[in-house]
Amino acid sequence: MKFSLKRAAAGAAVTAVAALALTGCADTSGGESGGGEAASGDLSITLLPKNLGNPYFDASEVGASAAAEDLGAEFEQVGPTEATPDGQVSYINTAAQQGRSALVVSANDPNAICDALNEARDAGTKVVTFDSDTNTDCRDLFINQADTAGIAKVEGDLIAEQIGEEGQVAILSAAANATNQNAWNDALVEYVTETYPDIEIVDTVYGDDDDQKSFDQTAALLSKYPDLAGIVSPTTVGIAAAARYVSDSDFKGEVAVTGLGTPNQMREFIEDGTVEAFALWNPEDLGTLATYAAGALAAGDIEGAEGDTFTAGDLGEYTVGADGVVLLGDPFVFDESNIGDFDF
Repeated sequence: MKFSLKRAAAGAAVTAVAALALTGCADTSGGESGGGEAASGDLSITLLPKNLGNPYFDASEVGASAAAEDLGAEFEQVGPTEATPDGQVSYINTAAQQGRSALVVSANDPNAICDALNEARDAGTKVVTFDSDTNTDCRDLFINQADTAGIAKVEGDLIAEQIGEEGQVAILSAAANATNQNAWNDALVEYVTETYPDIEIVDTVYGDDDDQKSFDQTAALLSKYPDLAGIVSPTTVGIAAAARYVSDSDFKGEVAVTGLGTPNQMREFIEDGTVEAFALWNPEDLGTLATYAAGALAAGDIEGAEGDTFTAGDLGEYTVGADGVVLLGDPFVFDESNIGDFDF
């Protein structure tokens, strides 16, 4: 597993300061942009997350910016303020028009941005997806934070342990068309059904990675299902919003909340007993790996074929798997015993 307790603790202070320092400025496509310091050279990399202002992607930008600096690449982060596929298209077009060497994108939809991505590729821009993939014929590589089965297992085991392996559970997801979320949710339902027959997953709702909508969806779930035992949210925005709602309600201590979140978002809810445990990979490492992969593609060191290998700085060597997928590692579980060792 590439993400270790030792590594995360060692880089904690730098990550925290840099993630909080992310700022925006107007770019040519009319949205917000920000990023690391530009470096001289012919290599240019654009990072396009699902949306700006999301703590998860703030952390990814820290790793991406540092990797770009190590590569001697000019770097920028751009993106919409809301996580919609239409909002990403103009930034993809701009990257292609500017002749960027590589575009690193977390897709809000597997299909909707494909035409724009392939036009960028035709113009010579290498495309690396991370966090959330497109169709395989729309990009050169996908940097996967963890495989679907691993995420389903960790989420399923966490909620099962917290509700005594029985009761009703609901899923609070991000956007209804988010590739990664849908795959994880389907795998979670399958895993829980096969492994914990006394747990019933009664509903899946969508907060669109919007804090207020996720908060409201939590309230609606608890109203609709008075016997609900737990909520699983595989999105950092959703799990924090759900925990915030539960923490200030009569459901605290009665309804378990778990899923995928960042330590800094979830620390108060671990400390006040609202949440027992949750999971995630290191999003900074994910941004780091995606940027090194983009650099290797742009430099011609790899083609994105199965078996290609490249080095991602301190993360070490990685091998491209089937369908152009590179796997970061396994999810890591955060709880009261270790959350104080992390700062991102």
